[in-house]
Amino acid sequence: MNSQKKRTNKIEPFRHRVDSDPKSFDKSWKKLEDAIREIYNHNASGLSFEELYRTAYNLVLHKHGLKLYDKLTENLKGHLKEMCRSIEDTQGSLFLEELQRRWADHNKALQMIRDILMYMDRTFVTTNKKTPVFDLGLELWRDIVVRAPKIHGRLLDTLLELIHRERMGEMINRGLMRSTTKMLMDLGSSVYHDDFEKPFLEVSASFYSGESQQFIECCDCGEYLKKAERRLAEELERVSQYMDAKTTDKITSVVDTEMLSNHMQRLILMENSGLVNMFVDDKHEDLSRMYNLFKRVPDGHSTIRSVMASHVKESGKALVSDPEKIKDPVEFVQRLLNEKDKYDEIISISFSNDKAFQNALNSSFENFINLNNRSPEFISLFVDDKLRKGVKGANEEDVETVLDKVMMLFRYLQEKDVFEKYYKQHLAKRLLSGKTTSDEAERSMLVKLKTECGYQFTSKLEGMFNDLKTSHDTMQSFYANLSGDTDSPTISVQILTTGSWPTQPCTPCKLPPEIVDISEKFRAFYLGTHNGRRLTWQTNMGNADIKAMFGGRRHELNVSTYQMCVLMLFNSADGLTYGDIEQATGIPHADLKRCLQSLACVKGKNVLRKEPMSKDISEDDTFHYNDKFTSKLVKVKIGTVVAQKETEPEKLETRQRVEEDRKPQIEAAIVRIMKSRRVLDHNSIITEVTKQLQSRFLPNPVVIKKRIESLIEREFLERDKVDRKLYRYLA
Repeated sequence: MNSQKKRTNKIEPFRHRVDSDPKSFDKSWKKLEDAIREIYNHNASGLSFEELYRTAYNLVLHKHGLKLYDKLTENLKGHLKEMCRSIEDTQGSLFLEELQRRWADHNKALQMIRDILMYMDRTFVTTNKKTPVFDLGLELWRDIVVRAPKIHGRLLDTLLELIHRERMGEMINRGLMRSTTKMLMDLGSSVYHDDFEKPFLEVSASFYSGESQQFIECCDCGEYLKKAERRLAEELERVSQYMDAKTTDKITSVVDTEMLSNHMQRLILMENSGLVNMFVDDKHEDLSRMYNLFKRVPDGHSTIRSVMASHVKESGKALVSDPEKIKDPVEFVQRLLNEKDKYDEIISISFSNDKAFQNALNSSFENFINLNNRSPEFISLFVDDKLRKGVKGANEEDVETVLDKVMMLFRYLQEKDVFEKYYKQHLAKRLLSGKTTSDEAERSMLVKLKTECGYQFTSKLEGMFNDLKTSHDTMQSFYANLSGDTDSPTISVQILTTGSWPTQPCTPCKLPPEIVDISEKFRAFYLGTHNGRRLTWQTNMGNADIKAMFGGRRHELNVSTYQMCVLMLFNSADGLTYGDIEQATGIPHADLKRCLQSLACVKGKNVLRKEPMSKDISEDDTFHYNDKFTSKLVKVKIGTVVAQKETEPEKLETRQRVEEDRKPQIEAAIVRIMKSRRVLDHNSIITEVTKQLQSRFLPNPVVIKKRIESLIEREFLERDKVDRKLYRYLA
């Protein structure tokens, strides 16, 4: 069997007689020289490349490699000098074409010459560390042609002139440009960089510096950014068409610097068209363009964020401090939501949902919302308005969407405990009056609050719902066990757990005998089924439906408990003085005045007649049953007039209750911290307490200090005897 031999790429010597006469070099070189001339003259078709290869092979074999290499170098120089003269003599636009034609000829010739001298390339050149034939031809082309005094500067000027004309909108021969820059790249990266790229970037910087100055003087911000964006796109396309890909970052950096970075502050703050105007006019496209362009510039995005934050804070501050805009709490909060929606949309559409921008927006909203200490109350009033039954055009899905948005504002509040206080009051009124949109919407809001603030925040609110369910079951049991006159008044009692509801102690009024009778029956029933409990009637919170006859017309009046007590007196008297009514009902003075004002002084609802007629109630007034009262409605709701001057003391009282509620929370936080740390300095306690409580409110350092003093007095803590700023925990 024949074993297979491994093939190797190896040049085998020819098996023919070798002429060893040294004088044969001149004859052999003459043959090669003539062949090279024919190659450059495009007459290579008649040459025998095998014979030429053998000739060169023999010269190298007989140690004439160096002489052959030197002769080749001189020969190539001669041909290139002829080409150089031809290129130099070419005028006008034909210059580049002639250069490219000669370059193509030289390249083709070099490939053929390299094939003829392949043996020299692989043996002599490698051994003596000479430049390979093809590379030698490129170096000679670089030095003799490209860097010839009359070609070097002209070539660069021609290329830069063509690029300038293209920038000014003219059409140029991109194919010729591509082949020329490709030639420079083939000659080496340093040739491309030094002979073209470096001056190209310098000229480009000068061009865009001048152009940007012209643009910024005559264009608004939006127009300028469009021009800058277009120039960037043009340069990217230009590089892709006829330059080295590595030039991309360099030329775009030039455009970024000259058109964007150098004018960034002026563009962003440009009067009537800068960033703030884009925000005001909702110019999403311009904002998106600015965002995308300035992310290419150092500090570009941080500058945009800073201006955005300042603008949001300023406009927000103007909103929360404008006396006219805070008159209507619901409208005030709606403006806040509209503002939030506006900037959320901008960040989503124009700023690619950038988290850094969203965080800056959140920080700005938190800053200005808390400038108005009534923001917690207003947000609670807004929720109350949306959750009340009968809101025009609202359905459950709309309400849910609004609640989600409100929770964003709620997160910004630093005094969440104040919101909780007001929310509890408003929720209580909705539940007790039956004015909620739906239990589902109410419970959805509780879930959102619990998710945000924890169980403790909503435990009492959930207790209110539990009380209503318990009350419903209790009333069913009561009437199931009640026997007697079916014509007697009926009552619906809401049994409220004292700790869960925002009720205040009040003096019960004197109920009519009919109501007292059914009330006592319920008291006996309830206390008989629940041991150890007490019932206290909150007569200031109830309401009643009573039937009344006015001039033969029957109406059903929906009134408060106080109003019911007053009206029931006129079943047995035609006229009563203010003093008579006060003595018979026991209604507190301020409440009685409002009650009588709503019954006798409201146009269209005056079921009583007052003498003398006036808008105000005085203790000398006399009241009569108004048999001339008329209404188109069978059911008439008579509201209670609320004196405007009494709202401020109520708000002050709520604030005071909040401050009192904070004290035990601050003390509990101090004890928790000191129990784990044992010894801590004053400033560290302030920092730790603030950190623990900031989810509900920001405690005042002065208040924290007072609570520390209180804990020292009660011997929970003590001061260090050496360092008075240190506190120790006492077990």
